[in-house]
Amino acid sequence: MIDENKIETLLKNVSDPLAVRDILKKSKNLERLSLEETSILLNTVDEKLWEEIFEAASYVKTKIYGNRLVLFAPLYISNLCKNECLYCGFRASNKDVHRQVLTQEEIHNETLALLKTGQKRILLVSGEAYPNGKLDYIIDSIKTVYSVQDGKNNIRRLNVNIAPLTTEEFIKIKEADIGTYQLFQETYHKPSYKKLHTKGPKSDYDYRLQTIDRAFEAGIDDVGIGILFGLYDYKYEILSLVSHIEHLEAKFGMGPHTISIPRLEPATGSDLASNPPYPVDDETFKKIIAILRLTVPYTGLILSTRENPKMRHEAMNLGISQISAGSKTNPGGYSSGKSVEQFSLGDHRSLDEVILDICSKDAIPSFCTSCYRLGRTGLDFMEYAKPGDIRKKCLPNALYTFQEYIDDYATEETKKIGMKMIKKQLLDIPESIRERVITNLNKIKKGARDLYE
Repeated sequence: MIDENKIETLLKNVSDPLAVRDILKKSKNLERLSLEETSILLNTVDEKLWEEIFEAASYVKTKIYGNRLVLFAPLYISNLCKNECLYCGFRASNKDVHRQVLTQEEIHNETLALLKTGQKRILLVSGEAYPNGKLDYIIDSIKTVYSVQDGKNNIRRLNVNIAPLTTEEFIKIKEADIGTYQLFQETYHKPSYKKLHTKGPKSDYDYRLQTIDRAFEAGIDDVGIGILFGLYDYKYEILSLVSHIEHLEAKFGMGPHTISIPRLEPATGSDLASNPPYPVDDETFKKIIAILRLTVPYTGLILSTRENPKMRHEAMNLGISQISAGSKTNPGGYSSGKSVEQFSLGDHRSLDEVILDICSKDAIPSFCTSCYRLGRTGLDFMEYAKPGDIRKKCLPNALYTFQEYIDDYATEETKKIGMKMIKKQLLDIPESIRERVITNLNKIKKGARDLYE
């Protein structure tokens, strides 16, 4: 799956301006780039060419997804873990962390607290160990999250970031109605991986790498992968990730729905987390975002609250299509906040403050979950995304969910700016459906909820 020798050879590629511009033309036609083409972009040193790369990334993101930005929040339900990941605050030997496994009542309270801020999409996160060692805790937690109501509002889609599962276990969580199953390889560089993951199930590099295969084999067609940048050379990591995607597309006909790109941040009890072996500065990080957008144009790119507000603001133009907001990375963080967070956050703003920032970029905040609920996942989603047709669904659905937020949770300042944004964005709705969209927005103002295209 990961040909180390081939990657090392490609890292020596010389970037030629003519080749770069030919690659950018291909990207603007919404075609996925090859491993070789990605390596040429990675090795670009001409800053003027980088300006063209950034412009192309912004163009591709807008062409496929429009100017909407999807919002979600992580919900940490447990920091119990069996692994020794040297960079993680939740690692098993860390005595500075108070271990906490939320009860179903506490999960209910956390979910309600998130709903009351306006969230409708949750990423459920757990340390890689469960009470009694059984998956039942995760399945019960999923049911609890979906059962919570705040007036007419509820969590409409729950994605999960949990330990690698067997094929039989994947079938069980699929039946629990999850959205995306998300798992990061952390680092694709095998020697570094073994050095950083010293004990526990996660120390098995190959088993973790094969997890997404098992998910697809179990019928889960919506998956997310990712890299924790800072553990090894970013160029090697990106080419390895593209190799992983090429493997999935060759074997299953589709790759990941999302790619997450966190950078290593300080964590309680970890010297390594505060001193990354391969630190990635802000300018390099922007290049990473742009290259991934161009390489896999139809795949969602997720930016977390590890990044500070300035970086998150700038990243909106470079290809990011989803961000977390108002996040806590400790169990109970939304309702009690007693335990230690997994890592340090860079953005402590509320959801409402982040939404204001999105609007300032002339973008539309979205809580849309229509694709999951209408079966537009896996290959069906790609049929819409690859030619750029998904944006025809994205904008109306973004407006519907933003109107709900304005009516139910927004501050007065956000309401004022938000209504102006919706009015402006209606002009971009095709005339053939504009009247229907206006009608649905008026229904939402009168109390209707959960309308989608």
